[in-house]
Amino acid sequence: MAEIEREAMEYDVVIVGAGPAGLSAAIRLKQLDADCNVVVLEKGSEVGAHILSGAVLDPVGLNALIPDWKDKGAPITVPVKEDNFYMLGEAGSVRVPNFPMPPLMNNHGNYIVSMGNVCRWMAEQAEALGVEIFPGMACSELVYGDKGEVKGVVAGEFGINADGTKGDGYEPGMELHGKYVFLSEGVRGSLAKEVMAKYDLSKGHEPQKFGLGMKEIWEVDPAKHKEGTVTHTMGWPLGSNAGGGSFIYHLDNNQVYVGFVVHLGYKNPYVNPYLSFQQFKHHPMVKELLEGGKRVAYGARAISEGGWQSMPKMVAPGVALLGCSVGMVNVPRIKGNHNAMLSGKAAAEAAIAAIKADRSGDELSDYETEVRNGEIGKDLKKVRNVKPLWSKYGLTASLVLGGFDMWTNTLGFSLLGTLGHGKSDAEATEEAAKHKVIDYPKPDGKISFDRLTNVAFSFTNHEESQPAHLKLKDPDVPVKVNLPKYAGPSARYCPAGVYEFVEEEGKDTRFVINFQNCVHCKTCDIKDPSQNINWTTPQGGDGPNYPNM
Repeated sequence: MAEIEREAMEYDVVIVGAGPAGLSAAIRLKQLDADCNVVVLEKGSEVGAHILSGAVLDPVGLNALIPDWKDKGAPITVPVKEDNFYMLGEAGSVRVPNFPMPPLMNNHGNYIVSMGNVCRWMAEQAEALGVEIFPGMACSELVYGDKGEVKGVVAGEFGINADGTKGDGYEPGMELHGKYVFLSEGVRGSLAKEVMAKYDLSKGHEPQKFGLGMKEIWEVDPAKHKEGTVTHTMGWPLGSNAGGGSFIYHLDNNQVYVGFVVHLGYKNPYVNPYLSFQQFKHHPMVKELLEGGKRVAYGARAISEGGWQSMPKMVAPGVALLGCSVGMVNVPRIKGNHNAMLSGKAAAEAAIAAIKADRSGDELSDYETEVRNGEIGKDLKKVRNVKPLWSKYGLTASLVLGGFDMWTNTLGFSLLGTLGHGKSDAEATEEAAKHKVIDYPKPDGKISFDRLTNVAFSFTNHEESQPAHLKLKDPDVPVKVNLPKYAGPSARYCPAGVYEFVEEEGKDTRFVINFQNCVHCKTCDIKDPSQNINWTTPQGGDGPNYPNM
């Protein structure tokens, strides 16, 4: 479609993604220069529609950006009162005491929040400063300048038919050009992926590692609700099949966030993260909390877990990667929103300095220096060995060694240096012949639910007349390679039931992509062992419509 004529609009800074990183950047740009021309483009139907996070928020990022956030009515009102950590067995649990944990693991001073609602509030602050925010505007491609720099994006293309032709109501979209483009798309963003490949930004860095986070919001019996309580668990039901754990956060209004994270570096292709989550809710400790309550929302999202050693180069000519596009999650703390905000602030400060020096389209190296040497780098460097220890030696050893390493890092040194991750999550998948099928219990429809029933509670919608946004590099690979070699893992790793292998009598097995179910978690793009699935943006406004995730 290179021949399409599009109108172009010029800005100082174009920001892709209205998450905590992108909105922080927008706010800081206008704080520093009220005349700076800033636009934020968001693929969700509204700001917050595609935001899914735990979340216990460390307010350090917001304190730096908007120190008077309390006075301005930020939806951050449930302080953490109690912090619990349990190791689960099938029938029981053992509480791990808080005192041996490094200080950085303490949640004192943090808040249980809906990051969707925090982002909606941040968008209001940005618009009050004069930032233009356009939701429902998916950025489908990058625009490059004469010198090979990123100079903008294409946004708002609508009306393409399923076969790729232009429909009757076709809208070509617009080119939005900027002196600098910030990509804050969240984990495994499609444009960030292109930039990393084009400029070889991952060279010299460890592969990024990921987890799949699934979350439900429950309204529970008021007698069981304990506002401000934070609980994390590890162990059952994952066992040796995969790393991961759970979170249970009691917010206000008798609501509880129940979440489950599965590290995507698992070897056994028979692992089903979604069914592990549903099984977890039947543990006596969790079941007792949820019985008599009702689930009101569901969603899923990949989490970047590689940390310090997996962060790629963050800048290339004309473009900077922010927040989870880089991977700034502190894995043992299960927190990344504070670093996303700090990264947006740092990128904005670098861009304003460059623009005032009459620069554009070059590398914002000051931004990268600040991330690596400033608060974000200090936060991530202390915990850099926890994830590789877990991947290599399992849960128990990683708790002991990882805890010891975090303590020594708190004191300013590490006996382990910086450990590597080795394989990507796709490469970690082993052939099905080496593993046994895992027998998961069937959901009961009360505490646990089948995938398609739960997807309805993500309020996901895709216009079905458009082309599938999940692209296969080779349409033969799923049936000819992934099914015989890996037992068709896409039918299991997807938490929304997008992929299925359909067998009909007398016919060849078909690989079916139900793209309208997609909750934009990006797991398929990450975990497919053949790296044959490419996640691209559907038309703007499509996807989940999360209420207060």
